[in-house]
Amino acid sequence: MISFASVFARLAEVAPTTSAFYRMVFGTLTFAILLLARPEMRTGLRANWAGSLLIGALFAADLWFWHRSIIYIGPGLATLLANFQVFILTAVGVIWFRERLGWRFSSGLGLAMLGLWLLFGREWAILSPEFRLGVILGLLTALAYALYLLSLRGLQIRHGHIRPEARLAQVTICCGLILGILNFAEGNSFAIPDLNTLLVLIALGVFCQVLGWLFITRGMPFLPAGLVGLLLLLQPSASISWDMIVFGLRLGLFELIGVTLALAGIYLGFRSAARQRVARPKPSPSA
Repeated sequence: MISFASVFARLAEVAPTTSAFYRMVFGTLTFAILLLARPEMRTGLRANWAGSLLIGALFAADLWFWHRSIIYIGPGLATLLANFQVFILTAVGVIWFRERLGWRFSSGLGLAMLGLWLLFGREWAILSPEFRLGVILGLLTALAYALYLLSLRGLQIRHGHIRPEARLAQVTICCGLILGILNFAEGNSFAIPDLNTLLVLIALGVFCQVLGWLFITRGMPFLPAGLVGLLLLLQPSASISWDMIVFGLRLGLFELIGVTLALAGIYLGFRSAARQRVARPKPSPSA
């Protein structure tokens, strides 16, 4: 489900910020239906909105960068770059929690950097300015995405009484408000031009913003870390496949090797981050 997010964002015939805004709008409506149907999911809905505003602001930055990267370099490569967030998360663990770098992180980072060079670095000087901007925006997406995940996890630990569904609903509403303000400030229209765009935006909000991530958060605690990391690689892998099928992305031999190395590096990064989460002591309630 989440692998289609970049595809839907590209298919929507609206400005990048507008598609991100409607992702939150239809996501909010979906959450409203879920929370009305399942009252237990509303636990904590009135609490810690200030924290959710911070998380929503970081998520808005993530989507603002990502939707523009999608326009410049395509859904597949933009999604691949966004998944470099795993290295930022691990680096924060090293700096903040004084964690040791294991061979998985070091090997994964090396493979990912080599893959990044094969994809973009070899011919950086001859790439168009728009493409180079798309790569930079993709890496900024990874940074914003990592900060979003860190803030979400940290505030959930501090406010453990809030149900994940309630927290995600809060974040979706806050993110939507921020993106709506940005869309207005940019002078973009809020009009949805046709039925096809409406259906694409609904799918973006329902399947990618709500259902996909609810399934992921529900399923992760019951699976081994290695399998979780492998399954999460389906998002960038599938996004690249959809980019080839729908938008005609073509990759040469060096680019294919680069994608493979980057995916392998990201997987090792997931494994390293998972081991650190298991080894890290849980914070006390006063933390």
